[in-house]
Amino acid sequence: MATIHVDETAGSDAIGNGTAQQPYQTLGFAVFSSSGTDTFLTRKDPNGAYEEPTQSSLKKAKKTAEGIEKKKKKQEELAAREAKEQNEAKERREKMLEDSKKIVLTEDPALPEAVKCKINRLADLRTKRVRVSGWVHRLRDQKGIIFLVVRDGTGYLQTVLSGNVAATYEALTLTLESTVEVVGTLQAVPEGKQAPGGHELIVDYWKVLGAAPGAEDAFTNRLNEKSDPSIQADLRHLVLRGETASSVLRLRSHLLSAFRESYARYNLTEVTPPCLVQTQVEGGATLFKFDYYGQPAYLTQSSQLYLETVLPSLGDVFCVQESFRAENSHTRRHLSEFTHLEAELAFLTFDELMDHIENIICTTVDILLGNPDSAALIKQLNPKFEAPARPFMKISYVEAIAWLNEHNIQRPEEDADGNVIKDEQGQVKMGPHKVGDDIAEAAERQMTDIIGKPVFLHGFPAELKSFYMKKVPGTGYTESCDLLMPNVGEIVGVYRCKHIIDHYAHISASMALVNMEAMAWE
Repeated sequence: MATIHVDETAGSDAIGNGTAQQPYQTLGFAVFSSSGTDTFLTRKDPNGAYEEPTQSSLKKAKKTAEGIEKKKKKQEELAAREAKEQNEAKERREKMLEDSKKIVLTEDPALPEAVKCKINRLADLRTKRVRVSGWVHRLRDQKGIIFLVVRDGTGYLQTVLSGNVAATYEALTLTLESTVEVVGTLQAVPEGKQAPGGHELIVDYWKVLGAAPGAEDAFTNRLNEKSDPSIQADLRHLVLRGETASSVLRLRSHLLSAFRESYARYNLTEVTPPCLVQTQVEGGATLFKFDYYGQPAYLTQSSQLYLETVLPSLGDVFCVQESFRAENSHTRRHLSEFTHLEAELAFLTFDELMDHIENIICTTVDILLGNPDSAALIKQLNPKFEAPARPFMKISYVEAIAWLNEHNIQRPEEDADGNVIKDEQGQVKMGPHKVGDDIAEAAERQMTDIIGKPVFLHGFPAELKSFYMKKVPGTGYTESCDLLMPNVGEIVGVYRCKHIIDHYAHISASMALVNMEAMAWE
């Protein structure tokens, strides 16, 4: 016979053992845990003394203990029943898998010959028998009927497997991202139902071309929509199989084609500059250096200098090339590698240069929206997108400084060395903009978002820009500008340059997040 302790304040039914050092919290649980011959001591205050419980409290505790006992037995019975059901389900599954191995599908030669086709070309083949190959994008088993959404890179196709077609070993063990070939009759979906393309494939024959891993290595165990960004970055090749990521890549392809078509309309010739160079363009601090057969070389920062050399022979030219910047900074404005759209044009004024940028942007957008495929992608990725209205608004640098101050958009104050000034509490001191300040990206974006339309911000002070930028005659400001878009910020940088050898103009457009930079030689 032992003495069981109960402390109603400091005790615990979960981790207590009934000793004075580890008492239970409730008398009912103490009675439930006792051998039946134990005695009980209880207290309400951890600092008080233990006392024997009253008969009424002991009687009530016994009823509580009986309830706990019944609940425990019920849980044990439920667990036993679930274990039995799981074992039976496992046995049925094993038997089903064993029986499924006896089912061998063969393509019926009496059926019409199937037309091999890509998914995006199926609309004209409804009611016909078709053959499609792709990856299992989605998989759902509903009472012996298997619904597969197959992806082939051109689109998505819902397929229906039933009967023996859904009873094979391959069907019962199929995993996401497996490669398959499906053959069957293409039918319009019933009224009120939905499927990609408005049709579905009733499969009469199919086979697995390559099985994707299952169990712990299954696609959904490695990656899902809730995965940490670091995991998504490491498994980027799998992320790209998702509908959003693949749509972004597809729209990017349309965008590059649209830019090329726009430049062709304005009679520019495309050239292909090298990526490996021995000169710097944007400054030595951001060069990726490597050894080129014993000589120093770099990954190009810009194809500007190469374009300048071919301009006199080919006239207006452009290129789409990768550029590289050794900027170890994790912001939306710093990329180690990006697609660079650059152009070189001869003989144009600063106003003509801005008009050119506006024409290229608007023509490219019109091409994208005029193409049903790219227009659908834009609607999918950005349903509220609208083509920019022309003409674009123009604001000078000095006007922008005044606008920011009128709207109380401030900037961090700096000392003579350019260091941010903080107050006594360690907070950054903010103050009004003044002429000569380099307007920060955040301020530019805030201004553009409030204005709500494309803005050419032009006429930056010469001391903020490179030496070769041409000045507005009689002023200290340059013939340079940034094109700012609402909800995005800067997408184009434009400037004209001083006389160098000949009268010609350079336009450079770096397209990282559809970002362009433009420059003109006079």
